[in-house]
Amino acid sequence: MATPHQLDRYLELVNPMATVRDLRAEVTEVRRTTADTVTLTVRPTRQWAGFAAGQFVQVGVVVDGVRHTRCYSPACSQHRDDGCIELTVKAHPQGLVSRHLRRHAEVGLVVSLSQADGVFRLPAERPEKILLISGGSGITPVMSMLRTLLDEGYAGEVTFLHYADTESEVAYRGELADLASRHDNLRLLLAYTHSEDGDLHGFFGRDHMDAAAPWHAEGQTYLCGPPGLMRSVREHFDALGLGDRLHVEEFAPALAAAAGEATGEVSFTAAGVTVENSGASLLEQAESAGLAPDFGCRMGICFTCTAVKTSGCTRNLRTGELDSDPDQPIQLCVSAPVGDVCLDV
Repeated sequence: MATPHQLDRYLELVNPMATVRDLRAEVTEVRRTTADTVTLTVRPTRQWAGFAAGQFVQVGVVVDGVRHTRCYSPACSQHRDDGCIELTVKAHPQGLVSRHLRRHAEVGLVVSLSQADGVFRLPAERPEKILLISGGSGITPVMSMLRTLLDEGYAGEVTFLHYADTESEVAYRGELADLASRHDNLRLLLAYTHSEDGDLHGFFGRDHMDAAAPWHAEGQTYLCGPPGLMRSVREHFDALGLGDRLHVEEFAPALAAAAGEATGEVSFTAAGVTVENSGASLLEQAESAGLAPDFGCRMGICFTCTAVKTSGCTRNLRTGELDSDPDQPIQLCVSAPVGDVCLDV
């Protein structure tokens, strides 16, 4: 009876939160606590199945008539009992969705939402010692972990180490200080890379680790932040043979292939378009050719941009691995062509 559309397409004309299949969320509170972030409290529809601290969701927002999807980690405790989740979004200079939300999000806004996903999460049996390290907007998943642990009455030792340029750029700074003052087992250290204030100064190094958690070889560490911080912490753990005690979540775009390596052509067979290989990701090359494939996170997390490579060789921009097998599903945002490539796009 609803042909040609799904029933939800008609229901949303009356009430965007009245859905049969689609998972959506309504913004119930908006807070702008730093110059470049916005914190949203959202109330999901009945389809929401909850999340584990550290996981992410895909949020869909309409900007200039086009729906765009991005991945954000809930920052609230997984035990929050009012059915809502909290999302803190940092506006990046080139971030279409993040800048839109920072400027225009208001109570009553309805966004699309996915179920929670991701393997960055605490184990069911909580470790006796936990080190949480974050930088910039990477604070959200580890903030969720901290809030969850405290809601559970966690009695082990936990250190929260966060990196920011200056004090004014630390989201949740007031709450973190309050939590540290009320919980004897929580140690808070704020490291500022562009300021002499804070507990630590400059970028991550062995001295920072010794000051924050000299016991880290005995505990478990959870890390989320910008590429430089992630790389430095990984190198430290690998050098000590502690790689299995480090758990990471990366919310940073993949590195583009060097333009000098680009050869051949990229054929988007479904669209009947062929372009010279520029060396950029296949998603970027498709967009440059005037195509509009579906995408979400642009970081290789959500798999929204997956398409079939019918022939040719591609390089994974995160791992460097090559794939020359035909008829393989690949993620366009983290794959670059090596020579001639054909895609069913």
